[in-house]
Amino acid sequence: MAGATSLHAAADPAVRFESRSATREAPWVKWTLIAVSLAFFALFLLLPLIAVFVEALRKGWDAYIAALVEPDALSAIRLTLLAAAISVPLNLSFGVAAAWAIAKFDFRGKHLLITLIDLPFSVSPVVAGLIYVLVFGAQGWFGPWLQAHDLKVIFAVPGIVLATVFVTFPFIARELIPLMQAQGKEEEEAAVVLGANGWQTFRYVTLPNIKWGLLYGVILCNARAMGEFGAVSVVSGHIRGLTNTLPLHVEILYNEYQFAAAFAVASLLALLALVTLAVKTWIEHQATQSGDASQ
Repeated sequence: MAGATSLHAAADPAVRFESRSATREAPWVKWTLIAVSLAFFALFLLLPLIAVFVEALRKGWDAYIAALVEPDALSAIRLTLLAAAISVPLNLSFGVAAAWAIAKFDFRGKHLLITLIDLPFSVSPVVAGLIYVLVFGAQGWFGPWLQAHDLKVIFAVPGIVLATVFVTFPFIARELIPLMQAQGKEEEEAAVVLGANGWQTFRYVTLPNIKWGLLYGVILCNARAMGEFGAVSVVSGHIRGLTNTLPLHVEILYNEYQFAAAFAVASLLALLALVTLAVKTWIEHQATQSGDASQ
């Protein structure tokens, strides 16, 4: 009788729908939540994004291209790419090493290391920039020594790179730590028992398991490195053609009432965000397919 009852319940569409339903709210509640979410997305995300491209093209394609190939704009693009090209590999090395140490080993100071990784999330980027000025500025701790050896950190490329590294270094580590903790360390231990050394264990066991999370962290880190404003603004000195990144160049153009040029340069950052979103979606799709195939 119990078996017949359960079979009847499984055959009943209402019972199957109820078992799949997360709540028992009326349908209008679901559609209201969807409408509110879409309205919020359209008002605060989609509309500003459209406005950027509309303003950028307001004076036509010739003015748009001219704003992008102007010497100061090209210099800002090169400096932005340079800062990202240096900071992302550094954060990649640190993130993988920190995540592996935290997820695979127990050691004294482990919680302190996790706290330090989260530090840039809790400290304002402007404060981070001021810290570098205090340490490497002309009146800072190492300022006299740097001047004596004709080395320049603040208001130069090294300061911009340091500020970018500081604000971006949690992204890769924070993406990998929970992933590696969830995977455990049984596979690595088995590889060691079979005679693999540390590099072989990482290359053939750890890396294939974390490759999608690693790529996702690198994409986010690169996007933040190219779009950072606060910390870089403090240490750059705003020297046109020398120490201005793309966000700083946009600010200068806007303050000079060159609105079309400012929005044209800003559209590059918006395109970066869209590309990042597309790559993120692709990575999540590939990771889902990989997980389904492994099962």
